[in-house]
Amino acid sequence: MPFPAMPPVAGVRLATGQAGFYKHERDDLLVMSFDPGTTAAGVFTRHKVGSAPVDWCQKQLAATKGTEVRALVVNAGCANSFTGKPGADAVRRVASAVAKRFDCRQRDVMVASTGVIGVLLDDAKITQRLPEVEQKLTPDGWAAAARAIMTTDTFPKGATAEAMIDGTPVRIAGICKGSGMIAPDMATMLAFVATDAAISAPALQSLVNLYVRTTFNCVTVDGDRSTNDTLMLFATGQSGAPKITRAGDKRLADFREKLEGVLLDLALQLVRDGEGATKFVKITVAGAENPVSARKIARTVAESPLVKTAFAGEDANWGRIVMAVGRADEPVNRDELSVRFGEHWAAQDGLISPTYDEAKMSAYMKRQELEVFIDVGVGKASASMWTCDLTKQYVAINGDYRS
Repeated sequence: MPFPAMPPVAGVRLATGQAGFYKHERDDLLVMSFDPGTTAAGVFTRHKVGSAPVDWCQKQLAATKGTEVRALVVNAGCANSFTGKPGADAVRRVASAVAKRFDCRQRDVMVASTGVIGVLLDDAKITQRLPEVEQKLTPDGWAAAARAIMTTDTFPKGATAEAMIDGTPVRIAGICKGSGMIAPDMATMLAFVATDAAISAPALQSLVNLYVRTTFNCVTVDGDRSTNDTLMLFATGQSGAPKITRAGDKRLADFREKLEGVLLDLALQLVRDGEGATKFVKITVAGAENPVSARKIARTVAESPLVKTAFAGEDANWGRIVMAVGRADEPVNRDELSVRFGEHWAAQDGLISPTYDEAKMSAYMKRQELEVFIDVGVGKASASMWTCDLTKQYVAINGDYRS
């Protein structure tokens, strides 16, 4: 996908550099600088083996309540996860070095990492590059920033929008990385979004908590979650718009809509770049007992290897979808269960559809973007998930990841 035109966000500067975490030459270090008074919020992995950078960010945000963040440092090529106290010490040294250069407290520096799990971060590779990177800080660095945080991604991911707050225009811009080990709660990725709106940290946190449910937690590539999942939202307050202290403030109506749109755009790009993916698939479940049940059924279908390989083979094997629906262990009325691919019914009311047409179905499955609709016939709740197919290339990419 083409990287969008990303205008500067007042109060944000970015720069990248080569720290040397990869054998080949590439930018693998990102530094973001924020003006004084920038508030922040974050949502992180629930993985039981969280990484040292995740631990650091959670601790510092809890200590400061997100009221002041001055910098973000991100490296690709080393996750610094499952590295014990040495990993935590490495993060602290990075934050300390950045704090000295930006004249702020350690706790005002956020840190994120992505790459191989179980490898200790060589923090000297980062700290020795800081003077060089600092000299390159620019408001126009979004594209380079998105490239620097990539691992197995095949394209950099970014999204932007403009919203109105009480008659004043504000900008929202974000980047993310992720291609494999992507699953909900929350999606395996790093995502960093900034706005020049003036929004209090508690309000930011409420917005992040709300919209991660309908965006990053609604995508899955392979059902695996990582140790480093991080979504952070920064608000510099440099737009001139009035400060908002409540997420439900009516003046935030347009901003809330645009923020959710940016997050969803980024999340869907993760699926489109799924490792080895050739199909982009939306799974919608309707007629469920409640939203939680609908979501669980949709996720079960979206993560089924049999369903995903059928997509790869361009086979409308609705029997595999019925199988996945049933094993979700949620209420389902078998005699009213219906499955549709695009506009073509495969099954209706518990039986193969009387209008089923193999030729039309096969033609539909050759599309790159597919939609599957499932009605489980027990209620009125619905939910959607986005996923991709599972191909031989996925196996090749992950089989060769370290070697």
